[in-house]
Amino acid sequence: MNKRLTTLAAALLAAASIHGYAAAGGVLRLDESPIGELDPAKATDYADSILMFNMYDTLVMPKQGATGFDPMLAESWTSEGSTYTFKLRKDVKFQSGNPMTADDVVFSLNRMKAIGQGLSYLFTDVDKAEAVDASTVKFTLKKPSAPFIASLVRLPIVDKKLVMEHLDKGDGEMKDWGQAWLDTHAAGTGAYTVVSHNPQSETIMKKNPAYFLGIPAAAPDEVDFKYGLEAATVRTLITQGKHDISSQWLPPEVLKALAGDGAQLFTEKGTSEFYIKLNTAKAPFDDPECRLAVSYAFDYSAGIKMVAIKDKVAQGSPSTGALPVGMLGSLPEADVIKQDLAKAKEHLAKCKYKPADMKVELSWIGEVPLEERFALLLQANLSQIGVKAEVKKVPWALFTEMVTKPENTPNVSQVFVNSVTGDPDTLLYGMYHSSAAGTWMSPEYLKDAKVDELLDKGRAAPEADRAAIYQELNKRLKELAPTIFAQDQTAVFAASKRVTAPALSDPKKAFGLAGFGFSFRLIEVKD
Repeated sequence: MNKRLTTLAAALLAAASIHGYAAAGGVLRLDESPIGELDPAKATDYADSILMFNMYDTLVMPKQGATGFDPMLAESWTSEGSTYTFKLRKDVKFQSGNPMTADDVVFSLNRMKAIGQGLSYLFTDVDKAEAVDASTVKFTLKKPSAPFIASLVRLPIVDKKLVMEHLDKGDGEMKDWGQAWLDTHAAGTGAYTVVSHNPQSETIMKKNPAYFLGIPAAAPDEVDFKYGLEAATVRTLITQGKHDISSQWLPPEVLKALAGDGAQLFTEKGTSEFYIKLNTAKAPFDDPECRLAVSYAFDYSAGIKMVAIKDKVAQGSPSTGALPVGMLGSLPEADVIKQDLAKAKEHLAKCKYKPADMKVELSWIGEVPLEERFALLLQANLSQIGVKAEVKKVPWALFTEMVTKPENTPNVSQVFVNSVTGDPDTLLYGMYHSSAAGTWMSPEYLKDAKVDELLDKGRAAPEADRAAIYQELNKRLKELAPTIFAQDQTAVFAASKRVTAPALSDPKKAFGLAGFGFSFRLIEVKD
């Protein structure tokens, strides 16, 4: 946190009513956890996504209040086998004033693949992109890929001409592909332009008056997007009318206190889940009976109560399986997973390891204090069936290194995983396909031929068949129990009364893509 904010927080310790806010002159003030990445080829995190969805546009966008995708920079598209052809809008200009053409789309894909960071893995199956003419671009895939259209929401289109003017030191014709410049500048068509950017503290943005879709007058004229504010600071600033929307990572008790002071609670759900992952590559969870015992022992309802904020608002909701309720292929909402100690003991009796001989290490990520509560809950649940467990705090950097080898991976890990495209493939393939083991998403090290088959089938099948495939996969994963599907995550944000955000407050206007509800042109700010 910077010195100016620390001083301000100290001066505001005597909190007054939230209703005593001052006019902000059309400025929207919000925060997220660090770090804010501005380069489209490197952006991955939630804060990064908010920047991308405001400074850049993509060929398609998620439908509002429904599943699927609508054209955005594209007017339409057609597909034939492994080929997709897009007709582009002809009325779009970049923030620089340069017209957006098919060359920019090709350049954006090539740049992302060449840099090989961020979400570039989404485009591994794209063999090439070609500019047929100025307003037509053709993608050729190595093989049919049903999630391809969804992946395009993560291909921000950059201004080729502008980037080429700012190449810095590097090898080859493209040198650094403009990375040094794009670390602090934007080159998009988006509704907001960057005024200043410091990834450790804040990004300041303002309206793009030439935006091709137009921006309502009530949308914020300026946005001050801060990073890494402490919970106590955010609470004080919102209470005093000096801040508008919190991050999703406030502890439930802080959100509850802000709601009690009159703050609004915005929510976003349907794309993320909280997973408690079991290492299937070493004892005792190499035995599926032992994994099933632990899955039935976990107290799911207690977990929901731990993240409750007020009636009908919590940071989590009951899970039905590997996919959040409402996502393509998810199981019915009525089939929520519940604790069953009798079944837990039945499966434990079939496990090849005796409870007295089990050594279970329950890890939690040090940067996410909420996870300690879940580790302690599971420790208590395991004691109910005679299994002893040790709770260990692990820093994120160490955890990501540990999971690269199954023998170093903890018996139990905890992660929040988000479908960055809204498609089930993005969520499940990287967790459960045997080829993907050894990342922070896949510390289970699951190897199951049927799971691999269904995951590959889900990628290649016609859209009409995919829901049934992922439901079958969901059921198979529940049978194998490599993971405790603890709860579907609900992102909850405290907000001042001066802000209106329909996409974050009305389910009928929500988007099935995390962060898209923070498209600032869809938010209203009262002076």
